[in-house]
Amino acid sequence: MCTSFCNGDAVELVRDAEDAAGGEVDGDVLWCLQEISLDLFLQVYWEDPRVHICCNHSVVELTWTQQQPKFWVPDLYIRQLREMKVLSLFQEMTSVRLYSNSTMRVSIGATVIIKCDMDFVLYPLDIQKCAVDFSSYKYTMEAMKFKWKDDPPLSFPSDFGDDGYRLAKYVVSFSTEKNMQVIFYGEGNHSTARMLITMSREIRSHLLESYLPSTLFVIMSWGSFVVIPEIVPGRMVLLVTTLLSLVTMFDTVRNNSPNALELKCIEVWLISCTLFVFFALLEYFVVLFGIRYDKHWRHKKRDLERQQQLQQQQQQQAQQIQQIAQVWAGDRVKLPPLAHHRRSGSNSTASMAANNIGMSSLTEAPPPAPAAATPSPRLLQGSSKVSPHADLPRHRPDKHEPGLPAGDSADSDGPRRRFRMVAEYVILYCGSQRGMLDQVSLALFPFCFILFTTVYWISYVSESQRQRNSSN
Repeated sequence: MCTSFCNGDAVELVRDAEDAAGGEVDGDVLWCLQEISLDLFLQVYWEDPRVHICCNHSVVELTWTQQQPKFWVPDLYIRQLREMKVLSLFQEMTSVRLYSNSTMRVSIGATVIIKCDMDFVLYPLDIQKCAVDFSSYKYTMEAMKFKWKDDPPLSFPSDFGDDGYRLAKYVVSFSTEKNMQVIFYGEGNHSTARMLITMSREIRSHLLESYLPSTLFVIMSWGSFVVIPEIVPGRMVLLVTTLLSLVTMFDTVRNNSPNALELKCIEVWLISCTLFVFFALLEYFVVLFGIRYDKHWRHKKRDLERQQQLQQQQQQQAQQIQQIAQVWAGDRVKLPPLAHHRRSGSNSTASMAANNIGMSSLTEAPPPAPAAATPSPRLLQGSSKVSPHADLPRHRPDKHEPGLPAGDSADSDGPRRRFRMVAEYVILYCGSQRGMLDQVSLALFPFCFILFTTVYWISYVSESQRQRNSSN
């Protein structure tokens, strides 16, 4: 049994209720319905040895009666068919012919609506492939087999191009499976002749309507890096206006594009462009924060640090004076009796008493420093006092000494102090009047955008090409 399929002139997407009422709906939205409407002429050939032509005629035209046909007709079943309407003008566009070799042909002009499962993740780089299966519902493979006729299986009108039928934004192509397909319907395997409908989009319109404007918006945002940071209105207006324009474009594209389970290809692009502009705005916030810190907060912090340093110096001086007094008092206790005390015998008893009184008053003083660490002081002639300008060692307080404040310990706040210094350096670098952060951003942002564009197009174009090759 042979089946031939001839496509008509019109290939269009199904319109919804608004279009039927006279409204206009974009073709991209119509793809969400996952239906295809085709005007076609379907020709079915089969051989019936019970029928013969008399009087040596080569072809005989028969009368087609769909309600009660006078001859046997196979039950043609289209598995993806949703609706079919036979075309008619004065009468239905049907034809039945009988050839001399007992071959019969039925030709019907009709409008059919085909269901198709579509995936729009790669929109607008997606390739949709729909299979249309022609088979019998009652007869299994043992009783009936379907295959495409070889002369040729599909014929197209003259306005079809070499690569398919071109619509406003789509390219539609038709092909047939050479090998016979088998479908199981429940009671057995059924022979199937399969036709493939491949639909791809014209990417040039999307490049001009979506990709090019969004790219120009991102490039415009880089102009904010050459504006003086102190001119806040000019820079803010440029960035905020660009950001709002991209958000509006994203919302328009999302509402006019088909739905998908994941983010679509064009949505990933628009979201990324919006993020690039947002990061440029965030960079300006960091610059303003650094400038404000540089002008106001840094000077206040310097005053506080100076006060803290003065307090620490006063505490250290007080501790040094106390330590010198302790060393001084300890050395006075160890002094030997002077020469004029030994010569005056009358005053020996009084001197001993005075020394005893002095020793009793200094018993509460801290022990003297070790002899190795403290050299013998120089004595003034005729006096028992120690010179305050003696060659005493300079005292270097230990960082773990309990008398020092806890903030001077390098082990306790070393990492915190280093982090604070790095943070202050970064903030001052961002708020520098020379615009160092803007200079870095002016080179970094274009580099990142070019890198993202390269990865984006390589990934999605390769995936689209893979789908195209799998459909061939």
